[in-house]
Amino acid sequence: MSIVLVSTARAPEKWASTLKEKNESLDIQIYPDVDRPEDIEFAISWKHPEGLYQTYPNLKVIASMGAGVNHILKDENLPEHVKVTRIVDDQLTKDMSHFVLLQCLAVSRNLFTHLQDQASKTWKMKSYQTPEKTSVGIMGYGVLGQAAGNVLKANGFDVRGYANTSKTVDGIKVYGADERDEFLKNTQILVCLLPVTSKTKGILNLEVFKKLKSNAYLVNVARGEHVVEADLISAIDRGILQGASLDVFQEEPLPESHPFWNHPHIQITPHVASMTDPESVANQLLENYRRMQNGESLMNEVDVDKGY
Repeated sequence: MSIVLVSTARAPEKWASTLKEKNESLDIQIYPDVDRPEDIEFAISWKHPEGLYQTYPNLKVIASMGAGVNHILKDENLPEHVKVTRIVDDQLTKDMSHFVLLQCLAVSRNLFTHLQDQASKTWKMKSYQTPEKTSVGIMGYGVLGQAAGNVLKANGFDVRGYANTSKTVDGIKVYGADERDEFLKNTQILVCLLPVTSKTKGILNLEVFKKLKSNAYLVNVARGEHVVEADLISAIDRGILQGASLDVFQEEPLPESHPFWNHPHIQITPHVASMTDPESVANQLLENYRRMQNGESLMNEVDVDKGY
């Protein structure tokens, strides 16, 4: 019985050493140096080559290295019998919440505008908006969305959420799918924390941007597939949006020729809103490995049909 580490964007050696420190008896193979594919039953994965998991005949579980699983589920050749899990980690959640707070404060205090002015040596005072007068709408109100909402609320922002069904969570109103227009028209800063599904791909489009409050701003920390890129540029250039902060992209790393790089009202970070620390999640992964061996229910298992 063996574990395979597959990562084209994160250093798998660190993950292997961390897991070995917890359990020296583990048999770990690191892709692409896999000499016993038939022994592999558990994969720890981040952005694997499409079709790879068809080559491991006894694979039972694919564990994402992060909170997202679209990098796994978008593989059309994924074995049907394999279970998929995601990371749910307090530190990961806290880091995401702080990043969202950082972006919202930067928007309300005109930080991005002042940075542009500095580059052109322009001294221009501009009145700012207090958090209490800044409405933030979070699309996707699961674990990460709720944590971000609570942090924003604690810092004075006027917060609302959006999910499949309407509810109230920790005193924050969450609009359901049939109330989307109402949610949008009351939102000045739109934060996307949705999972990627067939229904959410391309959801950040011109139609949605037009329904936001005037001078609205987009913060996308979910996945690049949510954004219709041409619509975003058009919305900013036409004054429908004042700008956008993007941490995720349809292609990563973002190509040097991409128009986002040079757009004066688009802020770019290289997918760093929250990053999984192997030390923080190793016990979680090993517990699921133990559960798989014993035929028990897995923690944080993903509904493959729903995509989350």
